[in-house]
Amino acid sequence: MATVELRFSAQPEHVRTARLVAAAVARRVGVEEAVLDEVRLAVGEACSRAVGLHRLNGLTGPVRVVLTEDEKVFSIEVGDEVPGPSGGGSDAVSGMTAVLESDGEAEDEMGLAVITGLVDDVEVTSGESGGTIRMSWPVAGVSELH
Repeated sequence: MATVELRFSAQPEHVRTARLVAAAVARRVGVEEAVLDEVRLAVGEACSRAVGLHRLNGLTGPVRVVLTEDEKVFSIEVGDEVPGPSGGGSDAVSGMTAVLESDGEAEDEMGLAVITGLVDDVEVTSGESGGTIRMSWPVAGVSELH
């Protein structure tokens, strides 16, 4: 299992870098070329959402992006430090459920809707320590990271 972790300050200009890193790693681990634009767009939406949440809530902590290659799956987690609903543990829902049940702002809902439209396997979690959007894609080829 190969993992790349990226942390950046919650500034919009860093989202482009996260997109480029995600696409480069996805290409190296064997995600199909035709899917790379989807990876780039989904990571851009997730990172933009995290940056917006940090700025809206006055948080100075970094946005984190974790790119992981398992045997046949490439996954990306984009995390923020904005506390979710309290009450013990974290809530995990599928991407579309998160969009439909979101009581956040319209921009947040739109970002999740775009991600859900781009990625088949999406999970949105939210807890006391922040939220995470986990997205994954199948790996087609042999990895060059091993």
